[in-house]
Amino acid sequence: MWDRPHYRNGSWGEDSVKNMRNLCIPGTGIPLSWLAMHKDIALVFLWCIYPIVCLVAAVYCYLPRGLAAVAQGFETNLLQPDDWFSFWRLNCRLASAHAHLMPATGYAMENKWTFLVAAKAAGIPVSPWLEAPAALVAKDRNEEGGMGIHFFKNAAHGGEWILQPRLHNSAFLRGLLPPSAPLSTLRIITSSTAGLRRDCIRRVAYTGEQPLEGGALQEARRHITALSCVFRAGRAEAETDHSCILFDVDLATGLVGGGTTNAHWYRLWQLGGADLNSKHDYQVHPDGGAPVTGAVIPDMQGITDMVVGAHAELLADVPLAGWDVALTPEGPLLLEVNLSCNFFRGSFDAREYWSFVRAYMCQLDKARRRAWEQ
Repeated sequence: MWDRPHYRNGSWGEDSVKNMRNLCIPGTGIPLSWLAMHKDIALVFLWCIYPIVCLVAAVYCYLPRGLAAVAQGFETNLLQPDDWFSFWRLNCRLASAHAHLMPATGYAMENKWTFLVAAKAAGIPVSPWLEAPAALVAKDRNEEGGMGIHFFKNAAHGGEWILQPRLHNSAFLRGLLPPSAPLSTLRIITSSTAGLRRDCIRRVAYTGEQPLEGGALQEARRHITALSCVFRAGRAEAETDHSCILFDVDLATGLVGGGTTNAHWYRLWQLGGADLNSKHDYQVHPDGGAPVTGAVIPDMQGITDMVVGAHAELLADVPLAGWDVALTPEGPLLLEVNLSCNFFRGSFDAREYWSFVRAYMCQLDKARRRAWEQ
């Protein structure tokens, strides 16, 4: 897929560079985007360097338990990796291949503006945006000579920038977070099996003209399942909740479980600090001391119904969708949908997930063979 067209960028290789430019090999600080700069570099890394990285990680994590544990850890890291990054990249490959080989219109929703407009038209609660002004000018108060000035043309008027008022956390979330925490969201992953049936795709595909309704919408909803939920509790003074503690959330009850971190994957150019043994052992927010584990997300069923309905109505023909849900004083709002989605170390039914991925990969393999034969 390296040079194949990608639904979000020019090619899969180009998308990989952009997606991984803020990630590193834990403990080394080496940007992962370097390994995707060229196909030959990626192959050399895969066949020669990656096994060494897996061995070092196994020794680092399992040596105190003995050589047998190291050997088992090496085999798992190399052949059956179960870290969040590997699941994310698998989801990315599935989305890329599916968008390239199958007639799925829902990938248009990866565009944030397209998604917001379509969701609003369907009556789905999304983050608001400013219709006016047509453009904004931002100036540095001390720069001179025409420097430090930036122009932002509103997407509502054909521009590239979505201009939005800042959202705030609900009272419930403010009770769990430090005062300076950013907007902190839920990441919910949903899956759709509609794309496994060609006859079903034709009935549930979003055309861009009007949302699904009636029997088509009901059929689409039958194919959508919520897989996982994570509460991204933003760190103090952070601008976004990408700097956070990841608390697992039970989809059935909204009960918040233990928290963990993947911050060591984001320490570019920093040696050490790789917490490869990180477990879900956070129970309180490290910056504010408020207990988070044991809290219950209000109206979890309503939030789940909202994202399941959005997946059914807007992109039922797309296998996986990652929803960013903001809990605000005005109620739950969808911020965006991510189609190369990330579980963020949330728990999910592994057997169900592997069966789902295998079914799609088999379908895509058949589609690829048909394309070659033609």
